[in-house]
Amino acid sequence: MAAPMELSCWGGDWGLPSLHPESLTVMAYAKFSGAPLTVNIINNSWRTPKGDLPVLVSEDTVISQPAKILNFLRKQKYNADYDLSAKQGADTLAYIALLEEKLLPALLHTFWIEAENYCSVTKPWFASRIAFPLRLYLPGKMSREALNRILLTKGGPPLYSLTEVEAQIYRDAKECLNLLSKRLGTSQFFFGDTPTTLDAFVFGFLAPIYKVCFPRVQLQEHLKQLPNLCRFCDDILTCYFRFTVSGHSPAGQDTADANLQKLTQLVNKESNLIEKMDDNLRKSPQHPPRKLTTLKLAAGGEESGPMSRLSP
Repeated sequence: MAAPMELSCWGGDWGLPSLHPESLTVMAYAKFSGAPLTVNIINNSWRTPKGDLPVLVSEDTVISQPAKILNFLRKQKYNADYDLSAKQGADTLAYIALLEEKLLPALLHTFWIEAENYCSVTKPWFASRIAFPLRLYLPGKMSREALNRILLTKGGPPLYSLTEVEAQIYRDAKECLNLLSKRLGTSQFFFGDTPTTLDAFVFGFLAPIYKVCFPRVQLQEHLKQLPNLCRFCDDILTCYFRFTVSGHSPAGQDTADANLQKLTQLVNKESNLIEKMDDNLRKSPQHPPRKLTTLKLAAGGEESGPMSRLSP
């Protein structure tokens, strides 16, 4: 009897099982290959065994990073690529590298750097799933890591300014979407009628762009002009996750938007309250300024290679 396998990951919304691209990739591959994963939705990555998400636990084995998790599942005889030829296997690696180079920076920018998106959607959504006081710290940390990731790959010469970087990453992302659309064509999946690793990665990247309701949607608008990629995401959600293609009903979306607005106000109030308390302590003659204890949080290590730094 196979050992039980538990996947810890960020949760979902807007009709998605997870908003996190890496988590979506692993969840989709598990569905495609028939791997019996128990999905454990957790509140923040500091509570995972290795500090990042997703994390797969099987007996004494703890694995993070999608590529390593998928390799582990293949060793357990859950292989979605069993029927692929050597050329198709090489194409899979090439397209995953394309996704990382061309689409990932724009995906990170849309979620974590674009100010209106971050303040009205990303920050309050993640803050609602993180316990106080970490909700005041972790979203900002994730945003800074996303910016560093973008600048690390796109910030060298000749692109020195952030404005130039932003323009280039969206040009690259739209080019990548066009190439994916052309490659998919009229097929149901990228290698015919059966989903594979490549389909899992493409779905993990595209579904959040396609479904999350952001105020600034230039990448989403371009994606929606490519109906075969939209149909691809809808088919996977409907067939493998039993979600409706529309996500929320109109009434449900109104409720979600109202809750998100309330949470944004709450987070801002908490931040302002802490700042005022700190100012009062510093100004009070009875309480001279003193060094405050800092909560030290260990940062997870990074590894190079495909999909090793997908998310902040």
